Amino acid sequence: MIPTVAPYPLGRSRRLRRNAAIRDMVREASLASSDLIWPLFVREGENVAEPVPSMPGVFRHSVDRIVAEAERALALGIPAVALFPYTPDHRRSCDCAEAWNPDNLVNRATRAIKRALPELLVMLDVALDPYNADGHDGIVKDGIVLNDETLDALERQALVQAEAGADILGPSDMMDGRIRRIREALERRGFEDVAILSYAAKYASAFYGPFRDAVGASGALKGDKKTYQMDPGNSDEALREVRRDIEEGADMVMVKPGMPYLDICRRVKETFGVPTFAYQVSGEYAMIMAAAQNGWIDEEAAMMESVLAFRRAGCDGVLTYFAPRIAERLRAGMGG
Repeated sequence: MIPTVAPYPLGRSRRLRRNAAIRDMVREASLASSDLIWPLFVREGENVAEPVPSMPGVFRHSVDRIVAEAERALALGIPAVALFPYTPDHRRSCDCAEAWNPDNLVNRATRAIKRALPELLVMLDVALDPYNADGHDGIVKDGIVLNDETLDALERQALVQAEAGADILGPSDMMDGRIRRIREALERRGFEDVAILSYAAKYASAFYGPFRDAVGASGALKGDKKTYQMDPGNSDEALREVRRDIEEGADMVMVKPGMPYLDICRRVKETFGVPTFAYQVSGEYAMIMAAAQNGWIDEEAAMMESVLAFRRAGCDGVLTYFAPRIAERLRAGMGG
């Protein structure tokens, strides 16, 4: 329903826009550091901060350096970090066994962060693509991504992540039935307090390219992911996927990518009323940074506006590579 307004000149919309104080007072959506989750990339080595070329300002950090980044997040009021591994080629395989190695990169990083900063939330991705020789989110046989066989691997992966101390698991694979499988496994093993933030509506998008560079999956990927990730033309299907994940035990849900799918964010929040997140993915981040570096847009203004749009669309929080910069601006009273 469109709110009623008095006819001009009795009603003048510009009265509530005339200065910053009144604009702030009537703003419908706002940003806070507590709305942010910061994705971080982990790599092997010591004292390493390796730039990701396709994501200006983003680095792959060794485990020792990732703790310092986590300390920065906590100091800025960011409640959670999401860790993703840059897996060496020799650790990738067709059976994806590195995914459930208790000493893999993200599990070591999780333990290090939780030892140093027990109050900071750590989220881990449940999917096989960083560990898969084929670059896919599931087990591949004869060129086909297998659903039910993948569930066995995802269960093993989720359990070692919970054992490492992850507070939130983010199944991002889009296999059918994976939320129930993971939730039941966590309950059986005594990890009933571990939350699931499901990538419930994850689209087969063109906006993931820089992320695949960051985790080393670009060269490995054979084919595409259209047989298990969603068709960008579909909206009702997203609601079916979200409903199923909630019914299977997801505590929170996510729409991915973000800005091209703000309509999905709104529909999910209005339909289900559950905690709803969006992922401002690598391609979205890279486009803003590239345009800014060419002088075509105002980098800081575009950064803040883009993330505020998720809140306006109904999202409770956003995964964004801009998280620390946004938090710094908010602390300085420069937006939100």
